[in-house]
Amino acid sequence: MSNARLSPRQPAGHVPRSGMRAAVLGSPVAHSLSPVLHRAAYAALGLTWSYTAMECDERRLAALLDSLDGSWAGLSLTMPLKRAVLPLVDEVTPLALDVGGANTVILRDGRRYGHNTDVHGILAALREEGLGGDGRPDAVILGGGATACSALAALKELGQTEVPVVVRESSRGGEVCAAATRLGVAVRYHSFDALGDALDGARLVLSTLPAGAADPYAGAIARSGADVFDVVYADWPTRLARAARFGGARAVGGHAMLLHQAVRQVELMTGRSDVPVEEMRRAVRAEIGLRAA
Repeated sequence: MSNARLSPRQPAGHVPRSGMRAAVLGSPVAHSLSPVLHRAAYAALGLTWSYTAMECDERRLAALLDSLDGSWAGLSLTMPLKRAVLPLVDEVTPLALDVGGANTVILRDGRRYGHNTDVHGILAALREEGLGGDGRPDAVILGGGATACSALAALKELGQTEVPVVVRESSRGGEVCAAATRLGVAVRYHSFDALGDALDGARLVLSTLPAGAADPYAGAIARSGADVFDVVYADWPTRLARAARFGGARAVGGHAMLLHQAVRQVELMTGRSDVPVEEMRRAVRAEIGLRAA
């Protein structure tokens, strides 16, 4: 992997309007909403591109990358492939290195470029809903995995340089600790038994926990009065979101992050700046509604 540092948007050059391919990789991956988002964007942009979901685990990732020809524009990656791909790309953005994962690979002129668009997705979702955008957000992160690392980078961008992180046990915070060191952010760890201490003075709670994992803490978080960003997008609103809203706070779900990280991916893959955000938003909302039904 090269040590060259890329700009947030790798120049795409000329991108054909037809015949290009892209995909989301993961295992399992059939549930991914990425095909819905990307296909909606291609249709609105007048691109006859294909976007599929492909089963791939860490063991098969290198061989799959080697098998891709010049008709491939890029890939979206789920965990743990975001981390596994870093030594397999030719160049990677500083942000992806700091966060410790690239959820996007751009394929251009025989080279692979690793990007992280998850941080952009979180930032855009927060700003769209007016959360944390009026100065330092005084936010708390719940969870210590890959999404928590992206949340940490987003909070740094918003001006917060010391972040309480709540994990079940300190040993689960290794990823966040490493990312915090690279980002130059101080982390204060709390257990869920001491959640009240972490919430003292918080204006925003960023939950990166899996679906249902935040349910036992919804009441305590609602009583704190903090706004909520919950990365869960299925079965929305979650119990955490409902409790926050009942207490008069605002809550935004992971569907907004999912949308905006995909918008940035489409920009990178197509080289287009006129990505149809609202068409993508309508498509993913419709699909989430169908799956819920």
